[in-house]
Amino acid sequence: MSVSNITKRVKEIRRKTRRKFSSEEKIRIVLEGLRGECSIAELCRREGINSNLYYRWSKDFLEAGKRRLAGDTVREANSDEVAGLKKENQDLKQAVAELYLRNDWLKKSLTGQGMTLDDD
Repeated sequence: MSVSNITKRVKEIRRKTRRKFSSEEKIRIVLEGLRGECSIAELCRREGINSNLYYRWSKDFLEAGKRRLAGDTVREANSDEVAGLKKENQDLKQAVAELYLRNDWLKKSLTGQGMTLDDD
């Protein structure tokens, strides 16, 4: 294996094994940093993150709070809301399909009897 292939493989492994932080973990870390009980460098070492990542999370956290306090009511739906909307969407699609089939059957049965149904 060449050095470039090894480097690519190492980067790929690091990318796939990178730790994922939940939003709750990010908030906990940012709030701990804002409390100022220890230095940001110490906090980042303890949590195993780069200080640039902490400052990005902190900036995002504070900007989201600013938008919310400014009255921005646009927000992301939580997973329960998304699941509910997907279920409702599926039910509506099913209802539309059934109505389409009934309408199609009705048109065919009327034309079979010599009657016509105006589409206008």
